[in-house]
Amino acid sequence: MTVLQVLLQFLLGIAVVAAGFVLFMGAALIISGLFVDNDRLYDKDSRFYRFLLYYYTILIYIAARIKVEVSGKELIPREGQFLLVTNHRSNFDPITSWITLRRRVNLAFISKPENFRIPFFGRIIRRCCFMPIDRENPRNAKTTVDRAAALMKNGVCSVGIYPEGTRSRTGKLLPFHNMVFRIAKEAGVPILVAVMENTEQVRKNFPFKKTCIKLKYLDLITVEEVMSQRTNQLGSRVRNAMLKALNQTDEDNGNNKTVA
Repeated sequence: MTVLQVLLQFLLGIAVVAAGFVLFMGAALIISGLFVDNDRLYDKDSRFYRFLLYYYTILIYIAARIKVEVSGKELIPREGQFLLVTNHRSNFDPITSWITLRRRVNLAFISKPENFRIPFFGRIIRRCCFMPIDRENPRNAKTTVDRAAALMKNGVCSVGIYPEGTRSRTGKLLPFHNMVFRIAKEAGVPILVAVMENTEQVRKNFPFKKTCIKLKYLDLITVEEVMSQRTNQLGSRVRNAMLKALNQTDEDNGNNKTVA
């Protein structure tokens, strides 16, 4: 047997093992989803479902050739929970956040109800304490805010939110819903402010081009500052930091700073 034949057999063996592992994990994802109650809100994180969440999303990033450049990491709190606040451009925003922060903290996002109806994936994020929010009903939305605060108070996980409330199709910062900052006040946790760029390019670039996502941590609002300021003051501080980092102004965006 020649050296080339041995090498080909070795590579074929690796490919078979890798394919088998992917199929096994795929089966694990499908079967595991069956054990999640899709109508329940969980208040305890699951290491197993977290592993599935991280494994598959990291695999997606590798396959899509996504690179993430992170700056301002020194602002990330070294211990305890925090409220992560970023702009919102695509479905890759939360994935980028939980992948880059996974060695420091587990994140649970407040997300639109449609995401929880995605086959298998919706059940996985639900089991990782992600929470749907009813944006049309203020009373229900307040219940979600209280639940998010309780998760951080109890040390279950940190929470990620988008004060814009929905994705910006143009990349311009949309009006803020300042109610979300009550989460940090109720939980007594700091606010970590960040912006993301290029996440909306992933779908355009795949599969022929690489995508470089830029994640910039801009500000850490301490617990003392969170508790001493009103939600509209926190919203203004966060918004101004994001606008500056994105090289935008509200006048350029043609919108108001906040909405009720």
